[in-house]
Amino acid sequence: MARHSRSLVAPSRIANLSAGTFTILVALAALIIVSAGQVAPSPDRLARGLPAMADLVSRMMPPETDPAFLTRMAWRIVETFQIALVGTGIGILLSLPIAWLAARGVTPLGLGSYLFKALVSLFRTIPDLVWALLFIAAVGLGAVAGTMTIIVDTIGFCGRFFAEAMEDSDKDPQLALEAHGASRFSILLAAVIPDAMPSMINTALFALEKAVRSSVVLGLVGAGGIGQELKVAFDLFQYQKASAIILSIFVIVLAMEFATDRLRARLQ
Repeated sequence: MARHSRSLVAPSRIANLSAGTFTILVALAALIIVSAGQVAPSPDRLARGLPAMADLVSRMMPPETDPAFLTRMAWRIVETFQIALVGTGIGILLSLPIAWLAARGVTPLGLGSYLFKALVSLFRTIPDLVWALLFIAAVGLGAVAGTMTIIVDTIGFCGRFFAEAMEDSDKDPQLALEAHGASRFSILLAAVIPDAMPSMINTALFALEKAVRSSVVLGLVGAGGIGQELKVAFDLFQYQKASAIILSIFVIVLAMEFATDRLRARLQ
C-alpha cells in the first residue's frame, strides 16, 4: 500500500533548483519583459502600420516586366551566383588547411592550434555586412568586395565544422599509421580526411546555400549582386522594380535549397 501511494506522488517539476538559479531565472524573465516593453511592437503601432504596409504592397504591384530591366536584373542574378560560387570555392579550399591546424589531436602545432581556432572564431563572429564594409573601403564598390566577404564568411563557417569533423574522426587508423612512422600530413590524407569527408561535404553544401543568401544581402551595402539593384530600386521609390527583384531573390534561394538538398541526398 505504501509503495502504491508513493507511485501516485507527482514528480518534482523544478528538481534541485537552487536559490541562486531561481534568482537568475527571475531576473532574466524581468529583463525580457522590460525589453519587450521597450522594443517590441505595440498593438497600437501595428494597427497604425498595417495600412501603410498595405499601401506599399499595392504600389509594388504588378512587378516590373520591362525587357531592359529584366535583362539587367538577369545579369545581376548571374553576378550573385558568381560571388557565391567563387567565394565559397576559395573559402572551402582555405578552410581545409586552417581546420587541420586548428583541430585538436590532429594538428601538428600542439597548443598553437588555439591561434587558428581564434582566427576562425574572428571570421565567424564579425557579421557579413561589417566585413563587406571593410572590403569596400579597401578595394571599392562591386563584386570583388562581395567575393572577399563570402571567402571570409566561408572560412569562419567551414573552418569550425571541418575542424570538428577532423577531431571526431576514427582514431584507430590514425594510431596505426602513426605506429608505422607516418607523418601528420600523411595521416591527414590517408585517415582523417577520408573518415571526415561525408560531414565535410555536408558542411560545404550548407556553406554554398548560405553564401547565396549572403551575397543577396551584401549588395545592399554596395558589394555587388542583385541586392545592389534592390537598394537602388528602393532609393528611387521604384517599388514595382523592387517587387520583381524580391520575387527573383525568392526564386534564387528556393532553387539553391532544392539543388543542394538533391545533391546531399544523392551523396548520402
